[in-house]
Amino acid sequence: AQSISPSLLYQVHELAYRTQYAELKERTASVQTLLPGTPGRLVLRNGTGHRYWYRGYYPVPGQDGEDFVCKDGDDEALAAARDRIEFAGWVMRQVRDLRKLQFQVSDKAAARVLVELYNTGLFENGLVVVGTLGYMAWLNELGAKAVSARTQDIDLARRQGLKLAAPQTFLKTVEATKLRFFAVPGLPNRVPPTAVKLPGAEGLRVDVLTHGKTLGQVLPVPELEWHAQAVPHFDYLLREPPAAALLAGGHCIPVHLPAPERFVWHKLYASAARRGFAEKALKDLVQAATLGAVLVEQDDSVLADALRDAPPGMVAAARTRLPALRRALAQHQQALEQFEDALAR
Repeated sequence: AQSISPSLLYQVHELAYRTQYAELKERTASVQTLLPGTPGRLVLRNGTGHRYWYRGYYPVPGQDGEDFVCKDGDDEALAAARDRIEFAGWVMRQVRDLRKLQFQVSDKAAARVLVELYNTGLFENGLVVVGTLGYMAWLNELGAKAVSARTQDIDLARRQGLKLAAPQTFLKTVEATKLRFFAVPGLPNRVPPTAVKLPGAEGLRVDVLTHGKTLGQVLPVPELEWHAQAVPHFDYLLREPPAAALLAGGHCIPVHLPAPERFVWHKLYASAARRGFAEKALKDLVQAATLGAVLVEQDDSVLADALRDAPPGMVAAARTRLPALRRALAQHQQALEQFEDALAR
């Protein structure tokens, strides 16, 4: 049986590092379009008797590309492109430094997907990052340093229809990354796919999730011309998701995340609801305990407030995890007391 060491679940980043992250997040939040891939360089090319400027860069590792910038002589457009490249280079250096300081940073493939989703407006219009990437992002947001299991998944969710002027095909959006995604067939194969994946056992997988009463039920997402897997109580989890940021590759991407208190309770529920996946159930429990401890001890949050409108079945499932929570939070008595008080109501 797996066990949890009775040790401190997290440490706090120094104020200077938290300030560095906050500045990075603030500056990227105002950028309407992120440059995909590496920052790149400006290249002048001759063709058909005219000269043109391009941005040469690597959209994905090992694959070079060029995007048209302007005709030679358009100084305003050229200066704007130069500024964007310089800003992207600054962001890349900041993310690299934060990675060394043990902030949570996902890989380049995840970055390429997240940048594309941001640039096409899906985060702005209601798409939410959940799962382990959401947990990693909240550690950064709250200035906490903790061990996080690496993930090869991006879990995306929507509580209700995305506010899109016209349908935006999910498959075409991920194909625009120039990564070799393929649709994961449903089981059985006649079930529409709800995920895409890169080749190989360790290839990145992108799942689309939504609220539903039956776990794993496949539901249509018309605005993405796609389908999603249902997860119980996602209507609770995804209520009023706040704006945040996610570090990946050399990027800081503005996203929306579940409210952290709701994330804690839903993760605790998920750890109880999993059947036959002991490692994933333990991961969910540790994430709930760690984020709960950070919120109580560093952010003065009251966990019970977020549990008041939780569905009874979700609360009942969470109560069954109290013995494991007591072991996980042996060094976090204040947080444990809040969990016990909230679940005793």
